[in-house]
Amino acid sequence: MLSFAQYTALNEGTYPAWVKATVGAMVLKVRNLSTRIEREPDPVQQNRLIAQQNKLLAYMGGLGVAVSTNDPQLIMKIRSKR
Repeated sequence: MLSFAQYTALNEGTYPAWVKATVGAMVLKVRNLSTRIEREPDPVQQNRLIAQQNKLLAYMGGLGVAVSTNDPQLIMKIRSKR
């Protein structure tokens, strides 16, 4: 069993600040796109907006995988795609 000091020193599941900020910005963009999709009457434009939204969601998922595996090459690849 861990002591309280050891428990508070654990840093499992934490993400760097740049990841939190990036994902936060992406979440706002995804929500904005959702609103635009709902309001858009043209199905072709809706599909384009959905494609943008899916791309952002894929980057968010990729960041979660890259950071949790501590893969620096994957992190840099995803970071450069923003």
